[in-house]
Amino acid sequence: MPLRTTGKWAAADSATSPKLNSNGIPSFDSLPWRDGDPPHSAWGLYGSDDEQGTVNRLTDERVKDAAKNEIQTGERVSLNLRIDAQGGGSSFFHRKPFHQNIFRVGDFYVNDEEWTFNSQVSSQWDGPRHFGYQKDQKFYNGVTMEDIHGTNEKGEKSCALGISTWSEKGIVGRGILVDYHSWRLKQTDPAYKSFDPFSSWAIPLGDIKKCLQDQSTEVKFGDILLIRSGFQATFATKSPEQLASLHGDAPNHPLVGVEQSEDMLRWIWDNFSAVAGDQPTFEVWPTQKEWLLHEVLLGGWACPLGEWFDLEALGRKCQEKKRWSFFLASEPCNVPGGVAR
Repeated sequence: MPLRTTGKWAAADSATSPKLNSNGIPSFDSLPWRDGDPPHSAWGLYGSDDEQGTVNRLTDERVKDAAKNEIQTGERVSLNLRIDAQGGGSSFFHRKPFHQNIFRVGDFYVNDEEWTFNSQVSSQWDGPRHFGYQKDQKFYNGVTMEDIHGTNEKGEKSCALGISTWSEKGIVGRGILVDYHSWRLKQTDPAYKSFDPFSSWAIPLGDIKKCLQDQSTEVKFGDILLIRSGFQATFATKSPEQLASLHGDAPNHPLVGVEQSEDMLRWIWDNFSAVAGDQPTFEVWPTQKEWLLHEVLLGGWACPLGEWFDLEALGRKCQEKKRWSFFLASEPCNVPGGVAR
């Protein structure tokens, strides 16, 4: 089968090569384009050994255009939650919370420290080795669990699909915010008033598009999508005791997130290089289908999937400027073989 390695499809087998659109990708309906690959996967699109996935869409030209058009005032907004945002006692999905140990170094007037924490207890990107196709038991480009947990002939641990591959150039480009929370609060339909981010509330794609229209926000190919669901705004009002009770039913915490549908996948495939939200799963949880968006986004496309992003200050700044697009720069941790962060 032809593999894309230099930006153009090899012509050796044009009959089986997918037709590419003006953005250089095959249509969603043509996925998977290789027989036997999992549903909607794009394995081989950028080469059989590719680990960048949809980050390949963040070309130098697109990044340059984003910097030119989006950096207007020089103001900066952090999207990082405190690393101990969930508190020290418990966390969603029973992940190990952040712990810091500060100690003096010998007799010197010097301090060092040690951290221990699960890489997904605060703002982070899910990497492609985090989540694969459950039935097929394969990660992006056909990588197996054995590939990830194995060693090479020198006994060195595998770095296959490690998140450090995204740290080489970063996740950098034009970002857009869908401020669903602010849009929802303006709606008169009583159904929107019952919103509870600690329930399995599925954000419809139709609502996302209406929100973008209300904001007059244009979507451009290669954008980095951020969705403010309102989870963080509500999370901040909970007491430690209330949060501890919400943490009790892992792994089936009911959580707000985007709907699980082929239309949602199509929209993401057609437009974005990375996606992120302000809550722990991005998609509605638990899954309302027999499959999950994680499977396709990470296992099928190696699309960076951000969770726990702090979008409160960004939402306020966008509202102040009446502009919901911006230049976004993020560098995942340079951890060889890292799963997330």
